[in-house]
Amino acid sequence: MKLVFSNEKTTAPRAAQAKAPQGAGGDGTVGKVLTSAQVDAYQRDGIHFPVDVVDRDEAATLLARFEATERAHGGRIPPRINQKPHLLYPWIAELVRHPRILDAVEDVIGPDVLCWSAQFFSKNARDPSFVSWHQDGTYWGLSSPDVITAWVALTPSNLENGCMQVVPGTQVRQVEHVDTFAETNLLSRGQEIQVEVDPATVVPVVLKAGQMSLHHVLIVHGSEPNTADYRRIGFAIRYIPTHVRQLAGPRESATLVRGTDRHGHFDLEPPPESEMHPDAVARHAAIVDRQLAILYAGAAKPGKLGAGAAR
Repeated sequence: MKLVFSNEKTTAPRAAQAKAPQGAGGDGTVGKVLTSAQVDAYQRDGIHFPVDVVDRDEAATLLARFEATERAHGGRIPPRINQKPHLLYPWIAELVRHPRILDAVEDVIGPDVLCWSAQFFSKNARDPSFVSWHQDGTYWGLSSPDVITAWVALTPSNLENGCMQVVPGTQVRQVEHVDTFAETNLLSRGQEIQVEVDPATVVPVVLKAGQMSLHHVLIVHGSEPNTADYRRIGFAIRYIPTHVRQLAGPRESATLVRGTDRHGHFDLEPPPESEMHPDAVARHAAIVDRQLAILYAGAAKPGKLGAGAAR
């Protein structure tokens, strides 16, 4: 029998997360983007939003570049290309290094930052695709939960078009997951938690195009299908402090995006020479193979990203 996953919080944090002003906190202490009060709230709740990253025109430019990339691949970015696409496209490499994103990330995890992974999450109009309730770090094999995702909205993200939803406070413990490999589940293994979520604790992460949210690697989150007549597109960037290391498989690589790597736990990835440059494509293929060996370890069947079943 499933347990009910309740965060035992009042609804007060919900309003605070939705309306927290940028650069102004009750204690008067300000980081590069977040106040100390907002960082404290993130540590308590596992989520902070919204953070303004780019203006409407810049968001439109990013969306146009994303759609041009889709067209270059026949209308849809292949799943493997969508793993760490910043290693293949200079404009995405610039995005994972965007100063506004990194300033907010630094306020939470410190000045030495690696981009461990990134991918687009796209739902077309009236798309049945969904994301089951899950915790990101379940299969990642990383040594620490000091992992933060910047989810950058290239389009508006709201309840109608299937925005991300979270259960604040659930990042305090890992819970059991089961793989479903559901066809319309956007997750690579269709993984979902074996705990029922109390709907009263769920907070929708509503964003305008050009805004982002920050969420903890263990916060329970998911999203519903897109019931709107317009797309929902976001770019999820996974950042780690340089002290984090991989425990579950072969030595991995990551991109140093800020500060200094004094630990050397990851091979450092170079930016692409140009869009889909042959050298970048070869490097990317080997890097993705290594990462998928970790993400699919123990899986009972082949995954959506091309990895084989566990042997």
